[in-house]
Amino acid sequence: MSPSPVVPPPLIEVVAAVVVRPDGRTLLVRKRGTAAFMNPGGKPEAGEEQRDALVRELQEEIGLLVESTALQPLGTFETDAANEPGHALVAHVFLLELASADHRVAAEIEESRWVDPAAPGDLPLAPLAAEHLLPWLLAHR
Repeated sequence: MSPSPVVPPPLIEVVAAVVVRPDGRTLLVRKRGTAAFMNPGGKPEAGEEQRDALVRELQEEIGLLVESTALQPLGTFETDAANEPGHALVAHVFLLELASADHRVAAEIEESRWVDPAAPGDLPLAPLAAEHLLPWLLAHR
């Protein structure tokens, strides 16, 4: 009898933003009906470029109108999905530095918080934020 093949977990692909204001705090959001705080972003639509998807998601979720040229690529990160147990996440991440912290929660976002990357407190964090993006900010700020 041959061993069963290892089946990789289902994959979710997203775009996400590390939104930073001048004091170094970063914006995390919590979607309605979930517990974990995460970086704003979402799933690209079919055929949509990564930057265009993130521009759209930032406008829909938190009311930010940004030019795609303001998004600086940080890289692609792999981790566990926060809200889909047993799923893997591949996130194409961009940095967005804001001069003003004005935004509003909209669409599926229930709550937002500006977080000190060095001391996020007791917020429940999505794996992408906890394992990759907050540590990235600490190392590069």
